[in-house]
Amino acid sequence: MPKRERHQQLLRLIEENPFMTDRELTRQLKVSIQTVRLDRLELGIPELRERMKLMAERSYDTVKSLPLHEVIGEIVDLQLDKSGISIFEIKEEHVFSRTGIARGHHLFAQANSLAVAVINDEIALTAAADIRFIRQVKLGEKCIAKAYVRSMSGSKGKVELYTYVGDEMVFQGSFIIYRSASGMDSEGGEDHADRH
Repeated sequence: MPKRERHQQLLRLIEENPFMTDRELTRQLKVSIQTVRLDRLELGIPELRERMKLMAERSYDTVKSLPLHEVIGEIVDLQLDKSGISIFEIKEEHVFSRTGIARGHHLFAQANSLAVAVINDEIALTAAADIRFIRQVKLGEKCIAKAYVRSMSGSKGKVELYTYVGDEMVFQGSFIIYRSASGMDSEGGEDHADRH
């Protein structure tokens, strides 16, 4: 593939998924890791860690429903009552020691806490969850969870969530989140001014 075409493809891949590792890019572009690194340098694309830091520094809404330290994974994008993205790296303490496979409750915890965090209310609790583990996640993999608020009616919100490793879906969930009515006025609009 000509260099110019490869550069365009690299830019498109990173635009679609800014969390792609160099190794994932080598598989997609069918080139060596050195070629990917050189191409990134030429195009001025920072390495993954730097891209994650830049996304985390971007302004996004503040989580209301739970303290930030209680969210499993690092929130890199959040638009309350709309969508959110978090990243969770699987480390030694998250896997079964004999197999190196992540324990399911860690993937669920990332998904569940993001589904709650995306709700624009000080009290938000999971009322029901329909989840599916699609493939095993292994030590060292980065889980990118994407939550989408699909509907809000009264005290309940429906959140759909998909977790990816690279461009492969590994977990899927549909959450019904209970929210207190305190976050809505009689027209269902903004928070009451006296709540802070």
